[in-house]
Amino acid sequence: MPDPTQRKNIRHGQRVAIVLKQDQDTGYLTDGIVRDILTKSPTHPHGIKVRLMSGEVGRVKEIYS
Repeated sequence: MPDPTQRKNIRHGQRVAIVLKQDQDTGYLTDGIVRDILTKSPTHPHGIKVRLMSGEVGRVKEIYS
């Protein structure tokens, strides 16, 4: 599985699982398609922040091929 802490592994239109801010305590994941990549740096220890097509924003925890 590609590393979700590396920006280079995430592409627009890709299917991913993110953790929303309000779900960080529970670790509940939300699936969706990447609309925007919000993290500017090449890496982030908690996952790259993205906006899904649904408008939800969170950090990528899993990348589906």
